[in-house]
Amino acid sequence: MSTPMHAVRLKIEGDLVRALEDARDQLARADRELVLDFSSVQRIAPSVVGAMDTLARAAAEKGVRIELEGVSVEVYRVLKLVKLAPRFSFTN
Repeated sequence: MSTPMHAVRLKIEGDLVRALEDARDQLARADRELVLDFSSVQRIAPSVVGAMDTLARAAAEKGVRIELEGVSVEVYRVLKLVKLAPRFSFTN
């Protein structure tokens, strides 16, 4: 009998770098998936890009898939420009 998959869901808002650090800390709780709600995020600074890269690396090491929900067009463009978009899944 297999263990049910446990996806951890977090809303990303406020201090985005801190929120992404908290998300990285939650990777241990996520069996295979971490869902981050980006609907409150309108743009991201270079420090946030770095935190997202760190999160993506940590998730890959643990075999956890990261899904970003509600990503604005502007944020998606930045992630695509810095070549981070392929490391995440996107949903509306």
